[in-house]
Amino acid sequence: MTPPLADWYRGRRVFVTGHTGFKGAWLVAWLRASGAVVTGYALPPEPGRPSLFELAGLSDGIDSVLADVRDRAALQAALGRARPELVFHLAAQSLVRRSYAEPVLTFDTNVIGTAQLLDLVRTVPTVRAVVVVTSDKSYENRDLERGYHEDDPMGGHDPYSASKGCQELVTAAFRRSYLTAAGIATASARAGNVIGGGDWSEDRLVSDLMTAAADGRPCVVRNPEAVRPWQHVLEPLRGYLMLGRALVERGEAFAEGWNFGPHLDDAVTVRELVERMTAAWPRLQAQFGRVVAGPHEARLLRLDNAKAGRRLDWHPALSLDQTVDLTVEWYRGVFADPSTARTLMLEQLREYERRSSGAGQPG
Repeated sequence: MTPPLADWYRGRRVFVTGHTGFKGAWLVAWLRASGAVVTGYALPPEPGRPSLFELAGLSDGIDSVLADVRDRAALQAALGRARPELVFHLAAQSLVRRSYAEPVLTFDTNVIGTAQLLDLVRTVPTVRAVVVVTSDKSYENRDLERGYHEDDPMGGHDPYSASKGCQELVTAAFRRSYLTAAGIATASARAGNVIGGGDWSEDRLVSDLMTAAADGRPCVVRNPEAVRPWQHVLEPLRGYLMLGRALVERGEAFAEGWNFGPHLDDAVTVRELVERMTAAWPRLQAQFGRVVAGPHEARLLRLDNAKAGRRLDWHPALSLDQTVDLTVEWYRGVFADPSTARTLMLEQLREYERRSSGAGQPG
């Protein structure tokens, strides 16, 4: 019988890049709650915006290194000190619209930063597995009604999406050329559009809604008819943790690309998600105007997660309504009392572990 994730990660040395970001902060909270020995490596939280990492005090109990993933010397030193068994690579320039304004930064961070990391893990004898987190937008988007499969071609219209497709190619090249021979099982993970408590990044739907609510104004919603695979942040994180375990235990059999998306029925329009959120919390207000001309954004995006279900026994544990409820619950609590950020994270993590228990026996 495969032990629960929390038991398996207890005492293991784990290196997380991008730990000060939204997904990285939740991953660090989960690993620390499981008793893992965690080193985080990331840029400091963006000044002038709320930070989940800071609000929840997540630097406590970990080695938090604040540096750029493109800084080879700093990254090499941090890996050498950490001596990790597993590496989760989440550091990225993760915003589509920002990628139009800063394309070179986006490619440099997402592509060269990944190459730097994968080149350096070869020099750390303790590393056994690497999970490179890319994106659902790494696929060449053809507005397919079906969900994208792991063997669909990589691509990308905008600089962000193209950089994530390149990140997949870089990961595959390092795996084939170096990492398999070095005994380091390396996989990539592609998730849907994650939401949940603590996302304050610019130009993201939930963050924009919450920022507008804090200012007492309605949020102007762009592209309300765009379809996205919405999921709670803990859903793909469970997939990453399960994949990391499988890589350590089963090696190259799991060293490939993986989708961790919601049920296909939970890929709904921006409009529908906003309407569900405003119904759950009337303080949130939104205005749906006509689509304003701007940088290209995909109209339709869905992921097929059958492979993860079949081979990792990973399945979504939350419905879209449950995802909305958890997200609203966290923000309502923190709006009322910011000091509850960490408590709410841990409570929701425990509740999620209860709902998702029973999954996790790779086949």
